[in-house]
Amino acid sequence: MNTDWLAQPCAALNETTRAAALARQGHLTKPPGSLGQLEALAVQLAAMQGVERPAVEHAAIAIFAGDHGIAVENVSAFPQAVTGEMVKNFARGGAAISVLAKALGARLEVVNLGTVNDPGEWPNVVRAVIAPSTSNFAAGPAMTGAQLAQALQAGRDSVLRAREHGAQIFIGGEMGIANTTSASAIACALLHESPQLLAGPGTGLDSKGVAHKAVVIQRALELHRANLAQPLDVLRCVGGFEIAALAGAYLAAAQNGMPVLVDGFISSVAALVAVRFNPCVRDWMLFAHTSAEPGHQRVLAALDAQPLLQLGMRLGEGSGAATAVPLLRLACALHNNMATFAEAGVSDKL
Repeated sequence: MNTDWLAQPCAALNETTRAAALARQGHLTKPPGSLGQLEALAVQLAAMQGVERPAVEHAAIAIFAGDHGIAVENVSAFPQAVTGEMVKNFARGGAAISVLAKALGARLEVVNLGTVNDPGEWPNVVRAVIAPSTSNFAAGPAMTGAQLAQALQAGRDSVLRAREHGAQIFIGGEMGIANTTSASAIACALLHESPQLLAGPGTGLDSKGVAHKAVVIQRALELHRANLAQPLDVLRCVGGFEIAALAGAYLAAAQNGMPVLVDGFISSVAALVAVRFNPCVRDWMLFAHTSAEPGHQRVLAALDAQPLLQLGMRLGEGSGAATAVPLLRLACALHNNMATFAEAGVSDKL
């Protein structure tokens, strides 16, 4: 599979529209800075979208699903069959992200990258099956180079579909039993942190389960130590199909000038991979929330990210990012529709 697209440069932010939006903020009927982060969001979106008055009415949400071979190490509180079952739940509209997408009027697609119990054909589910699961990365590399390329491409393809449908912002979500183990391993490798610090409960492990998870991750990191110097090699050795697809989506979004709203721990780890591979990708990212997973704060700090929400969420699926969309819409509405001092006939500051 051709991976030449990975070397394409990122689109440039529009500094002219950023300056125009910033100037507009200075003339609106409020004390400067009084709307806090909402002001900065509007200005940032103006630079991303290349318009003085941005909008996020058309959101695209893509959920990437894939199973993990590391699940055989008993690192999850849920059985591996849940991944394929949740693909069907997404398609039927019963999952949290399905409900949120409907409430937001957002376009939702599910991308099946491979599950141990293949759910087959479903409406709004894109079949991009690579394998029934990754390999157990405690015993060998999670993916081959060809599989990694397929997963990255699946993320890119989803962004290109979102752009064709007129999306103004892209949200990537994930589903895959044992994927917090994979994400924690990636984060440990990229940040040179210990699994004991970054591993968390995931789907609900108790303290003994978390300790076991950390031991499994440590063993895997030692196994792959010689191959963890480059971000895509880290992804290949200890990653997951859906985490790779998210990383590919973030790279493609930056290349195509598409703002992304990053979800929680797993999505942020994928964002870290993308930014380490190409630092300019960071310009195209907004961060939705702080997950309850213990490793998320460290990953956010490495990305110099200031999330919009802190609600104790840790579901994944893009649910935290979807929950933050109304804030973005309100930021745009305030920026676009408030009167200026001149329009309102209100005295400006002396």
